[in-house]
Amino acid sequence: MYLKLPITVVDELADHEIRAQGELDLASGDISIVRYEDYDIATQGLPALHEDYTFTVGVLSNGGREIEFGVRVDRMSGRYSVTPDELLEIKGRAAKLFSQPPKRSP
Repeated sequence: MYLKLPITVVDELADHEIRAQGELDLASGDISIVRYEDYDIATQGLPALHEDYTFTVGVLSNGGREIEFGVRVDRMSGRYSVTPDELLEIKGRAAKLFSQPPKRSP
């Protein structure tokens, strides 16, 4: 089954955050095609290797609503993923997110 959802990946550092866009594979929990916004990984390195790195989250959005979830970072390979338990929770929350009508603006 091919089911990949676009997500935002946010690496939290002590005084700022580094954002990227990626794809979450709902079959494996792997996050691929990570494209950083205003950040050059080639010269600045993986955000998780910074001294002031604290954690990484993923954000799935639809119709003005969002769900946030924990993301693991493998510092050796630079790969992002979610745990099997987190993936199961995301699937349930995503089903609710995508089944709701879009949020109305006031």
